[in-house]
Amino acid sequence: MSDDEPTETTAESDGRGAPSRLGRVLLGVGLAAQASEDFRDMDDTIEYAESAGVPMPDLAAPFASGMMVVAGLGIALWRLPRIATGAAVAFLTVVTATMHDFWNADEDDKSGERLAFFGNLAMLGGALVFLREAYKR
Repeated sequence: MSDDEPTETTAESDGRGAPSRLGRVLLGVGLAAQASEDFRDMDDTIEYAESAGVPMPDLAAPFASGMMVVAGLGIALWRLPRIATGAAVAFLTVVTATMHDFWNADEDDKSGERLAFFGNLAMLGGALVFLREAYKR
C-alpha cells in the first residue's frame, strides 16, 4: 500500500459508529431494568394501569413492559436502533402524560407521580436524542 492511497477507516470499523456507548448503555439498561421491575409484580402493574383507565390492562401492561425491556436492550446494544428508540419514545410519551399526571393526582400521590413524571421526561429526552442519531445513519 502506498502513502497516497486512502486508508479505509470507517466509523463503524473502529467502533465509533454508534452514538455515546456509555449513554446508550445507561439509558438502555435503565429502561430495561425499570420495565423488568413491572414483571416482578405484574398484578400491581395491571392494577395501576387499570386505575389510570388503560384499556385492556391485563394485556397492555405486560405487553408494554416487555416492549420496554426489548427496547432498552436494543438501545444499550445499538441493535435495530430505529425500532428500539422509536418504541421507547412512543412508550414514554404515552405513559408519562397518562400514567403520571401528577396535576390530577390526590395529595397523597402527587409527589410520587411528579417524581415519576419528571424521571420519565428525562428518559424521553435521552431517547429522543438517540432516536435522532438512529435516523442519521
